[in-house]
Amino acid sequence: MIGKSTKTLQKWDREGKLVAYRSPQSNRRYYTHDQYLEYRGLKAAAKGQTIVYARVSGVTQKPDLANQLKALETYCQDHQIAVDEWMQDIGSGLNYKRKNFNRIMEMVELGQVKRLIIAHRDRLVRFGFSYFEAFCQQHNCEIVIVNGETLSPEQELCRI
Repeated sequence: MIGKSTKTLQKWDREGKLVAYRSPQSNRRYYTHDQYLEYRGLKAAAKGQTIVYARVSGVTQKPDLANQLKALETYCQDHQIAVDEWMQDIGSGLNYKRKNFNRIMEMVELGQVKRLIIAHRDRLVRFGFSYFEAFCQQHNCEIVIVNGETLSPEQELCRI
């Protein structure tokens, strides 16, 4: 993950530069996610935020985006969920270069997000949702899917 060889990591462990933990059974070295973040010059957050994320595919769907946000707001109010940040993107669910999508993924990796609320699975990504769901789970982030069919318009479905 950090691009260093096993021998370099062993040397750093001996020198105290990056001290490894040892498995009690095998005495093998291992490193934590916090150590990885520290190596990258980042720090994991102690407390996570609740983020609401909405997305539509194109600019012509801005009214749909407004409806999606309103439905998410209603959901959060009905379930008494305090939202720390509202994020949205206009771009294809196949485009992984969306500004706020990438910001959320980085925040999840840093442990800054405890809950991500989306209207429907395809609002986060069009395909491969299970990968992103597993990624979030590994970083202690729960994805809440409101999953209302009215929040995922038929015209948004992939056309072949």
